[in-house]
Amino acid sequence: MKLRSIFKYICVFGMMSLLLGGLSCKDSKKKEAEVVEETVVEDKPFFKISLAQWSINKMIRQDSVDPYTFAEKAKNWGFDGLEYVSQLYYPELEAANFSEEAMASFVEKSNAEAKKHGLENILIMIDGQGDLATSDTEKRKEAVENHYKWVDAAADMGCHSIRVNLAGSNDEEEWIANSVDGLTQLATYAKKKNINVIVENHGGLSSKGNMLAKVMDEVGMDNCGTLPDFGNFCVKMERKDDKWECAEMYDIYKGISELMPYAKGVSAKAYNFDKDGNETRMDYERILKIVKDAGYNGYIGVEYEGWDLGEEEGILATKELLLNAVTKLN
Repeated sequence: MKLRSIFKYICVFGMMSLLLGGLSCKDSKKKEAEVVEETVVEDKPFFKISLAQWSINKMIRQDSVDPYTFAEKAKNWGFDGLEYVSQLYYPELEAANFSEEAMASFVEKSNAEAKKHGLENILIMIDGQGDLATSDTEKRKEAVENHYKWVDAAADMGCHSIRVNLAGSNDEEEWIANSVDGLTQLATYAKKKNINVIVENHGGLSSKGNMLAKVMDEVGMDNCGTLPDFGNFCVKMERKDDKWECAEMYDIYKGISELMPYAKGVSAKAYNFDKDGNETRMDYERILKIVKDAGYNGYIGVEYEGWDLGEEEGILATKELLLNAVTKLN
């Protein structure tokens, strides 16, 4: 073979090797990137995390912290969504008799803060606006109408829901009938505003998961649902030795299982923690499996209500527990 031909062969072979090597390297990097991407997706929680404003109620009510700093604090603590608590704004709203101007100011300030810190408004928890399950027909209607302004506020803030309570009769049959009527009235109004009316298990008969589920079935409206709370399954409290104790407790895991088919939100309640960071009253891993198996993928709101830790420390401990527990599900 002539020298020129040998040289030409070497050049062609070298070029092909470089090209194939380059492609092989690119393919390898692409596969590595795909593996990394798949790993990230697998490790990502099936839910987003919001902060329930009640977690800082002591700061606001006892330490005079401005409730409108809620978004700033939630952002600093690494949350994506905001769950407002109506009663934390009552000092200014009640002073103005819940006027249109006062409610509009609440909405405007809250929206501005949420936008400033890049967070999403999720829901407003409503308290102290009347008993939606009372046996007094007129008072029940009045309670329903008292919630209208909060439906309007939630719509103007881009929330998906208002959370309500079903306080009223202690007779089971009456409570179910009254609850169905009150919720149907309110949800009918809220539907026009594209807002959900959701009920939390919040003491009394509402903490009996099977009964609240029955109410949901009888209401039968798409915009009426539940907000299962991990910790609120005490049906009856009694005072003993100058302390309130739970005298009747509904099974937590059974209750959450019964409420999840109707859930439009979930509340991760925490009270106290052991040395390993686990909640002392409930098994978070077991609860999250129930939530995940129900097909839920919305926000889960952190709601710290303990006493051993300060509010900020308790909030972060609850958030860490939630994220740690979900990694153990797969």
